[in-house]
Amino acid sequence: MKYGMLLAFILLLVGLPMSEGGEGNVPTSRGDWPQWRGPLRDGVSTETGLLQEWDEEGPPLLWKVTGLGPGLSTVSVVQGLIYTMGERDGKGWLLALDKEDGKQQWATAIGNGKPQSTPTVDRDQVFALGYAGDLVCVDAASGREHWRKNIVEDFGGKTEADIGYAESPLVDGNRVLCTPGDDSAVVVALERDTAEVLWKASLLDHVDAIARQKGSDGTGFSSIVVSEACGLRQYVQLTGWGLLSVRADDGELLWIYDRVANDFANVSTPIVRGDFVFCSTAYDTGSVLLKLVPDGSGIKSEEVYFLTSKEMQNHHGGMVLFGNHIYCGHGHNNGFPLCIEMKTGQVAWRPGRGPGAGSAAVVYADGHLYFRYEDGVMALIQATPEKYILKGTFKISSALGKSWPHPVVAGGRLYLRDEDALLCYDLRPKRVE
Repeated sequence: MKYGMLLAFILLLVGLPMSEGGEGNVPTSRGDWPQWRGPLRDGVSTETGLLQEWDEEGPPLLWKVTGLGPGLSTVSVVQGLIYTMGERDGKGWLLALDKEDGKQQWATAIGNGKPQSTPTVDRDQVFALGYAGDLVCVDAASGREHWRKNIVEDFGGKTEADIGYAESPLVDGNRVLCTPGDDSAVVVALERDTAEVLWKASLLDHVDAIARQKGSDGTGFSSIVVSEACGLRQYVQLTGWGLLSVRADDGELLWIYDRVANDFANVSTPIVRGDFVFCSTAYDTGSVLLKLVPDGSGIKSEEVYFLTSKEMQNHHGGMVLFGNHIYCGHGHNNGFPLCIEMKTGQVAWRPGRGPGAGSAAVVYADGHLYFRYEDGVMALIQATPEKYILKGTFKISSALGKSWPHPVVAGGRLYLRDEDALLCYDLRPKRVE
């Protein structure tokens, strides 16, 4: 048995997912949530043995802390610590909290503005991007700063609508990836220990590939995901120009597709599986499934289908691919529950408004979808394409702002960030003595 197959088999036996990163990354332990959207950036938790339904009070609240500072960051959870970000006195801060009670362990300043992204934890380092483009690497245990870049000053970065950066950095082997958004540096790879520039992906030689019928200059508010389509490791990102991919080794642009881009805010993280990429945006745009195919020495994208905004548009709550179906909230500023088959785009169920109001942020764990509505309603929905099955709802015990931060399910707990506060709920069934 080859080493790679043997490693995958061992990880399967012990219940650990494969790391997203390349050589040098370590497997993520069960119960950890080390970055935006979880271990594989797909909104899928490996947790099992969780509550299969909720009563009207919802799962028990273990603890609540305040004083984190306002922000739209969610959390990363690794080896007893919770990492998040908040604004205090006009400055953004990267914070580490104790998992057992939420008490602050350390805080590191990260530039001006209200943070909108989530820290990435890899090995003994934490990487975080602030509102104004400050990218830092700090020690995970102490918060001591290793290095700092500003992707606006260093790479000419700019965002759509000029409303700050919201990307969560990706760590892949020795590379730290981020999206400054300049034509000459749309995506940048830095060496993780030194911040040396490994490569800058440029659009300057590819203007003919960008129809610019939709979209705008600058980066969007999505985060990079890894694809191995056509046997080539690549980074897929949704930017102001649209959906694009760059080669992992050297940052060469492989393909770009702009029909799915809107003119204001392209937000949701793309879904990748095999040779396919699925992407959705709001502002009356829609959704697309692309198939990636070899094209000479490169790759090109072919549109399998396109769904109009009336059929499907995901605003900023994200999407989950489980089995062969995509689950999400549909609608601009809405979270109408929706399940479609990824391969065909056919609707499996569309029950209407659902139990909450406004947009809905969605993750998966233990056979269920966790829908967090903008109005603070949490809903547990069975993850099956057969029919829409609601398994319980509750109103979260905090209402400091719009409930936009994505929920996190890790270590048998549900974490909900609410501006200045963080709430931790127990998802394990009560033990019978």
